[in-house]
Amino acid sequence: MRLATIRLDGGTAAARVENGLYYVLPYSDVRSVLESSEDWRKTAESDIGLVLDEHQVDLAPVVPNPEKIICVGLNYQDHAAETGQTIPEFPTLFAKYARSLIGAFDDLVLPESSSAVDWEIELGIVIGRHVRSESVQKCWDAIAGYTIVNDVSMRDWQVRTSQYLQGKTFESSTPIGPHLVSPDEIDHARDLEVRCDVDSDVVQKSRTSKLIFNPAEIVSYISQFITLVPGDVIATGTPAGIGAARKPPRFLDEGQRLTSTIEGIGSLSNPCTRITA
Repeated sequence: MRLATIRLDGGTAAARVENGLYYVLPYSDVRSVLESSEDWRKTAESDIGLVLDEHQVDLAPVVPNPEKIICVGLNYQDHAAETGQTIPEFPTLFAKYARSLIGAFDDLVLPESSSAVDWEIELGIVIGRHVRSESVQKCWDAIAGYTIVNDVSMRDWQVRTSQYLQGKTFESSTPIGPHLVSPDEIDHARDLEVRCDVDSDVVQKSRTSKLIFNPAEIVSYISQFITLVPGDVIATGTPAGIGAARKPPRFLDEGQRLTSTIEGIGSLSNPCTRITA
């Protein structure tokens, strides 16, 4: 099953996606579908009769307003190596806020205050039920599905202190989508190609099988200290190829297009726009 959040006049709506068609559901977004029932898949079969094709929809962030957005750093060995850091014993975690999220084809805002805007393609997890202090094995069925996140980072802000937050959650900086794809369609994302392009240049390419901590391990770890709820988003970390690690460093510029693709899930394609005060 595939779900999306689309923009309509006056707000947003959830939709079930089948063969390029969007079947509009009586819910405001994907989070609302997941919150509706433990059997949310059955809920998602009950559309309102409005069907749109892919050329008629404006995709919002797949979960526009999650309670929590938690990100994992250093979750590929090659990325840890390129940044000169050791392989972590436990997941390295930081947070984002919902104002940072944009849709699959929205403008990516390059802030005037940063000259080091960098890309980070990541597999995203969307939580489907309450999870608290659960084992790794139990956490597989807590995952509603997977999506794509690009953890766009303002490196000059990120390195001001030892804490990542200020460089990670600038407004309108984090593409997420295009859809939530249920685990059965992609074998829990165990071995999918992950690729990031800047214009026509492939800057990152790896596979989800190379994650240090797999999705269920991440969910279980986080659940030991906080309850995860339907609609929460977890970004699982990026592979090697970030702009800051290149010699010389390379960053996004106005007019470029950032494309983020994960096999079996889809693509995000976001034009870079610089906004000045």
